[in-house]
Amino acid sequence: MSVDAVEVAVVGGGVMGLATAWELTRRGHRPVVFERFARGHLEGASHGATRNFNNAYDEEHYLDLLVRARQGWDALGPVDGEPLLRLHGLVTHGHADLGRIESRLAERGIHAEILSPADAASRWAGMRFRDAVLFSRDAGVARAAAALGELERRIVDAGGEVRWQTPVSRIEETGSGVDLVLTDGRVRADTVVATMGAWTERMLPGIPLPRLEVSEETPAHFLPVDGSTWPSFNHYVDPERYPATVYGMPTPGEGVKVGFHRVGDLVDPDDRPHRTTHADALADYVREWLPGVDPASAVPISCTYTSTEDSAFVLDRRGRIVVGAGFSGHGFKFAPGVGATLADLALDPTALAAEPFRLP
Repeated sequence: MSVDAVEVAVVGGGVMGLATAWELTRRGHRPVVFERFARGHLEGASHGATRNFNNAYDEEHYLDLLVRARQGWDALGPVDGEPLLRLHGLVTHGHADLGRIESRLAERGIHAEILSPADAASRWAGMRFRDAVLFSRDAGVARAAAALGELERRIVDAGGEVRWQTPVSRIEETGSGVDLVLTDGRVRADTVVATMGAWTERMLPGIPLPRLEVSEETPAHFLPVDGSTWPSFNHYVDPERYPATVYGMPTPGEGVKVGFHRVGDLVDPDDRPHRTTHADALADYVREWLPGVDPASAVPISCTYTSTEDSAFVLDRRGRIVVGAGFSGHGFKFAPGVGATLADLALDPTALAAEPFRLP
């Protein structure tokens, strides 16, 4: 298909852009995705084998989005004989209101139960627990890399297009559409969905975005020392002992992924140092709380977070430009729901996302 003029262009081919384009194809449209990097690149926030499918939320707008996302994940179906969600369960413990989260999940028909620390330890011998534990069997991990590949396949099969290594240098709204300035010309779109992650602020200077901080985060994979069963997990740790909440999940073939949430150095996404931070603290955490892995076996991973001050997503429309940004290190699980929301905004100028996601 020609891309000299398109109905809907999506700028940014990470999971949010691909999920939006897939959703648009489900509604009969043929979007074109423009991505500056090559397929499988490591420069953004969507690469890697796994992401935590964490459902431990108590806010209505996130739970609404979670339900919509789950519908999308289920609609994508299995890839290579396996669902894109591995629902091996999630445990949440530490300094959090577990009773409130349990109640909110139960209201949505999502499994949640409170376990004693002894019961939890008997199920997951590779972990330590000191207080009550919230367990949900309706959570686990998303197969991130497999999801990206399947979304692209669905887009192309439905007549859309994903253009890798096609950088957009400027996005210019005009009276009759939006021009994308490429290295070799321009593309005119009726509507543009901007899902550019760490590059959002510099690409959309005319839109009143909240402050978006770009940080380089370095979780790590640790090798298991026995055959323990592993859930995904959140641990709201003592802030006087550790720098931030800990999350983790099993990644087959790589170990158990463990990281602190949103503690990395602020960086320029075009000049990332790829420097590991908080490695000693992470090893100390693993030594204290995860006896089922070797604390000396860390293999760091580098990715970026693009975060708003309150970690709320930005899902809104200004003129002919729809913005999906600020996923703050907890967005991947929501991708099909985010894609459906951004598609709503792209196709209907009167549509609105939930109030906490809107621009001022």
